[in-house]
Amino acid sequence: MARTSRWGSAGFFVLLGIVLLLFTTDAVDSVDLWTWLPGLFVLLGAWSLLASRGRNLTGPVLVIVVAGAFLLRNLDYLPDDAISTYWPAVFVLLGVLILLNRGRRRRGHTVSGNGEFTSVSIFGGDSQHVGGDDFRGGDIVAIFGGPTIDLRDAALTDTPATLEVVSVFGGAEIRVPENWTVNTETVNIFGGLEDNRRTPGTADEPDLVITGVNVFGGVELTD
Repeated sequence: MARTSRWGSAGFFVLLGIVLLLFTTDAVDSVDLWTWLPGLFVLLGAWSLLASRGRNLTGPVLVIVVAGAFLLRNLDYLPDDAISTYWPAVFVLLGVLILLNRGRRRRGHTVSGNGEFTSVSIFGGDSQHVGGDDFRGGDIVAIFGGPTIDLRDAALTDTPATLEVVSVFGGAEIRVPENWTVNTETVNIFGGLEDNRRTPGTADEPDLVITGVNVFGGVELTD
């Protein structure tokens, strides 16, 4: 899936570049570029949602909803002041998606106190050490913040565990056991994920899947 994500991101920017060239070279002059630009991000979110078979939920849904709102406004289906009035609803949606993800992780598992975690860093930091022998995943929200999550003492009963990351002008550091194989399915918009581990796992099936969205933000994996 990591290779698929790279191809998807590369394809998106190739498509974006071609569309921009059509307008800057006057090959297309009858359509306003900025009216339809949010539609490209809607397509990116939809592609990520389908490519991950619904496993990557929070990132694609947020991208689709936000970009879709701007597209509807540009097409005069929403009033000009609708976004400035209702933008806090994005946080309501984020909370609902976090609850949905937690419910999906618990399905088929025995609930334990250390099986999952939630980290929220808004204009600040958070440091958590997550251990236990039944780790299932967690949710990380970093908005102008920088959390550090240490998973090196966590063990897995069922694989893969799933981390859902939302990083907006923020950065998260995730420390994972050196033998874990990690797959990434994040939507990256002027952001990204770097695997800086010295000895990343190479198993065919992943131990950990990282999903979500990075907008002008990023995630660093270390061991």
